[in-house]
Amino acid sequence: MSTAQSDKHSFVATGEFDVKIAPPHMIAVPANASAIGRHALEKAYRGGLNGRAQGEMLSAGQPQQGEATYVALESFDGTLDGKTGGFALAHLGEMDAGGEELRIGIVPGSGTGELAGIRGQLLIRREAGKHYYTLTYWRA
Repeated sequence: MSTAQSDKHSFVATGEFDVKIAPPHMIAVPANASAIGRHALEKAYRGGLNGRAQGEMLSAGQPQQGEATYVALESFDGTLDGKTGGFALAHLGEMDAGGEELRIGIVPGSGTGELAGIRGQLLIRREAGKHYYTLTYWRA
């Protein structure tokens, strides 16, 4: 769990996180439409990114059959490489028979405190029941 400068303008922070996702609250949709679930989520980050996040996730599809999509926003508060502040992350995750694709980015304009102006991308890796992240970030 470290932080390194990947080039003269961007940095990389790595670490681990825990996530709690609440059971879905089903959103009202037309009678023959696909169901949409709303889930509250909470995360605790450790490593270069150290703090907590809360957010909301919307999901649709049939995850039990390997076909689904989710979108989420989470708001982080804590420290990044010793700088205090916060920012929001936007998620888009899709899965089907061809595999999974996940895109997570820092929401432009969401940085606060010493993290004002931050931009970047977050990658997630799951291994042996644990979640790991790699955050590549820079100042806009």
